[in-house]
Amino acid sequence: MKFTMAEENYIKAVYHLQHGQEVVSTNALSAELQTKPASVTDMLKKLKAKKIISYEPYRGVKLSAEGRKVALGIVRKHRLWEYFLVDKLQFGWDEVHEVAEELEHISSNKLIDKLDEFLGHPKFDPHGDPIPDSKGKIIAQPQEQLSGALLHTPVQITAVGSQSTELLELLKHKGLQMGTRLEVKKVFDFDGSLELRIKNQQVVTVSRELASVLFVKSL
Repeated sequence: MKFTMAEENYIKAVYHLQHGQEVVSTNALSAELQTKPASVTDMLKKLKAKKIISYEPYRGVKLSAEGRKVALGIVRKHRLWEYFLVDKLQFGWDEVHEVAEELEHISSNKLIDKLDEFLGHPKFDPHGDPIPDSKGKIIAQPQEQLSGALLHTPVQITAVGSQSTELLELLKHKGLQMGTRLEVKKVFDFDGSLELRIKNQQVVTVSRELASVLFVKSL
């Protein structure tokens, strides 16, 4: 079944919003897509007719089994393209999201499978998000928020909870990226900010808010 770019954007948005909750409200979807509620309602009716979602007015929306399969396919393409842009074309990790937003709508499954093979079947994208395989399977990695890491314990950054350009630019400025090894040296009681030592050398201070969107694993 073929979908328009707009339909795919809705399917992906429902997938991301549904993570951790059973039903997505139309208001949440409207805010996520920056679209008027009336337009959201019209699109949901179309997707319901295609059996991609379950939707009842005022009761929210959730993906059907087929809808989840389609969503995972879109997410797979997006994250593979991000990996390609960073690993092969040397884009910065703060530059790839918008480009991948366009490339994810290429419909050729053969191209995506070839891309996956060319890249060596990566399991995670440049931001640490898992890349679904061709069957939609996702491999999760054990990780925790940096804000909850133990003091004086070596950890490595494995994922970023947001891909906003402003956040990634801030991380770049502070020398924090995927794979960076560090230790939490001190947590300040006043505002919960953290003092980090990077690679046994550089010391930086990050806010509690920033630490809460960085995910790490113990070494």
